[in-house]
Amino acid sequence: MPSIDRLVLRVSIPVTVLVGAIAALIAFFVTSDPGKGVLGALIGTAIVVVFFTVGQLVVGAVLRSNPQMAMTVALMVYLLKIGALLIFIVLFQGTTAFDTKAMALTVLACTLAWTAAELWVFTRTKVLYVDPSQGGMP
Repeated sequence: MPSIDRLVLRVSIPVTVLVGAIAALIAFFVTSDPGKGVLGALIGTAIVVVFFTVGQLVVGAVLRSNPQMAMTVALMVYLLKIGALLIFIVLFQGTTAFDTKAMALTVLACTLAWTAAELWVFTRTKVLYVDPSQGGMP
């Protein structure tokens, strides 16, 4: 049976990339500069895929090695991702290199898509919280 991390990534990444591609297509037709709209949508998709993939891998590794630290690490990863996103927003605040509205809406849509895909995986996968190989009752 594949690990839950691999399963989440195997489902969530393609769903998120598909939503990002749809957002880029919409941005091409809706924004005043189609090239900048598509670039903004692609940057937004990349941000979500990278942030969520790194978070899933880090928390998954901690769960396997030290399950007691899982919530602490998950919250720390969340705070680091929010901090990195804040730095990105501040650095590109007034940029004209890409459409920031297309990027922001794509980040929102891709985040919702990733979360929905992750929820779909978790509702259809049986994750054991007791290791049956540990033996009998105490």
